[in-house]
Amino acid sequence: MSENKEVLIKIEDVKKYFNASNAFGNKKGQVHAVDDINLDIYKGETLGLVGESGCGKSTLGRTILRLTDATDGTIYFKDQDINKLKREPLRQMRKHMQMIFQDPYSSLNPRMTVMEIIRSPLDAFNIGTKEERDQKVLEIMEKVGLGKQFLFRYPHEFSGGQRQRVVIAKALILNPDFVVADEPVSALDVSVRSQILNLMKELQEELDFTCLFISHDLSVVKHISNRVAVMYLGKIVELADKNELYDNPLHPYTKALLSAIPIPDATVKVKRQILSGDVPSPYDPPSGCHFHTRCPYATERCSTECPKLKDMGDGHFVACHLCEGGAS
Repeated sequence: MSENKEVLIKIEDVKKYFNASNAFGNKKGQVHAVDDINLDIYKGETLGLVGESGCGKSTLGRTILRLTDATDGTIYFKDQDINKLKREPLRQMRKHMQMIFQDPYSSLNPRMTVMEIIRSPLDAFNIGTKEERDQKVLEIMEKVGLGKQFLFRYPHEFSGGQRQRVVIAKALILNPDFVVADEPVSALDVSVRSQILNLMKELQEELDFTCLFISHDLSVVKHISNRVAVMYLGKIVELADKNELYDNPLHPYTKALLSAIPIPDATVKVKRQILSGDVPSPYDPPSGCHFHTRCPYATERCSTECPKLKDMGDGHFVACHLCEGGAS
C-alpha cells in the first residue's frame, strides 16, 4: 500500500473458518472468523486493529503467527510464505514472531519462577550458556522496570501490571522482529494502563520491533498506533493513518465507534451514532456488505454486493459503496 516503506508482513486473501457442529457433534456449517483479509504491516510501525468483540481481531493475530492455520490465503513474513513452513523451519521462525496475551495471569505458568518463565524462550532455542541466559533475563527485566529482587518469585506474588511486565519481557527476550499484542492492557486497572502503554512505546523504539496492537479501546489505540485498521465481522472496513482516521472517518461503522469514545468533559456535547440491532453471527454472515443490516445509509446494492477496500488517497482505504471513485 506504500512504495516508500518496507513491508514486513503481507497478508493476501486470508480466511479462517472454524467448523461448527450441533449438540450431537454433527457438522452443520462454518464460522467465518476471518473473511478474505488483505493487509500490509510495515517494518517498525505499530498497526492498531480495532472492532467490537467477536469480530475476528484475535483470530487474525493468531493466524498471522500460525498459532492457528489459515483456511485459505497467503501470509508472507520477510517475503517468506509462512504457511508453507514445516517443523524445524517453522520452529525457527518463532524466534522472530512473538505474542503478548491478553490475560497476564493465565498466560504465565504458576509453577515457574519469573526467572524460569522469562528464560524459557532462550532455553527452548538453546541460546548461549546458562550464565549468558541468566544475564539476558536480568537485562530485559531492567528494561521492563522489574528489579532482580523479583527473580525467584511466582506469578501469584505479583500485581496485574507487574505480571504484564513479565509477559512483555518473555515476548521480547528473543529480540523478535514482529509482536502481536492482543489487548495487553484490557485486564489491567486504568491507573496501570498508561504505564504499560508507555513502556511498550519505549521498548519498541529501543528494540526496533513491529507491532500489531489489538484492542477494542479506540483511545488506547490512538495513543500507541501509527496506523489503524477497523475490523467488522471478519473483514477490514477501513484503514488509515491514525490522525486521518480519527479526524476524517469515512465508513459508517468507524464513525459510530469513534462517536462512542467517552470524553472526560461534561461541558462537551457529542452526537452519538447509535447502531441498531446486534452484530450478525459469523456462522451466517449477511450477504453483500456485512455491515448493511445495521447501517443507516444502506441501499439495495449493499445487500447484494460486497465492497472492496478502495484507496481514497494518502493511504486511506475504505470498503463502502458510499465512497465510490477513490483516489484518481
